[in-house]
Amino acid sequence: MQRYSFLGLLGLLVFPAFADDVHTVMRESVANINGVTVSRVDRDPLQTFCSKPRAEAGDQAVVAELRAAAMASVMMPADGAFLGSWQSGAEIANNGRGLQYSDDPSAPNGGNCYACHQLDPREVAYGTIGPSLTRYGARGQSDVVLQYTWTKLWNTHAYNVCSHMPRFGAQGILTEQQLKDVMAYLLDPASPVNIPTTD
Repeated sequence: MQRYSFLGLLGLLVFPAFADDVHTVMRESVANINGVTVSRVDRDPLQTFCSKPRAEAGDQAVVAELRAAAMASVMMPADGAFLGSWQSGAEIANNGRGLQYSDDPSAPNGGNCYACHQLDPREVAYGTIGPSLTRYGARGQSDVVLQYTWTKLWNTHAYNVCSHMPRFGAQGILTEQQLKDVMAYLLDPASPVNIPTTD
């Protein structure tokens, strides 16, 4: 005989209609608060594809289509200038504020870059989901490097379809000026990112 816990039986009795429609339950359990809207629950085609188990996500035709759409979404700087202020870029990269219901939607978002990358080699707390970006500016500032880095920040899926990195430009997380400032933080030779430690 099958045995159920009390909570398990309660779930079977109270929530049977919800079991097959998790998305509906999620939509009904959230509300628009500040800058966070119910639409966050809806996945776009890229998120839908990348949420599949790996065994089901090998369709290279779909990958190519998603990558092309991501590349087409990239908008290069309107004035052709890629670099802003590295000082402002440091503040943006080390600020995790924004896109949460408790955040003031009138305040600028941060990039939260330190949550996944080491940037300034003197940092003592940083994430390791993404690669270290210390000395990123050693790549120089050729057109190729500038356009590649801008594209990664605008919509990283143009290069890596199922990347975990946010689509900072494509999703409107950061403004064009904020992206320029982060670019400067990464590429300006005077930025702490590009100054090696003495030890």
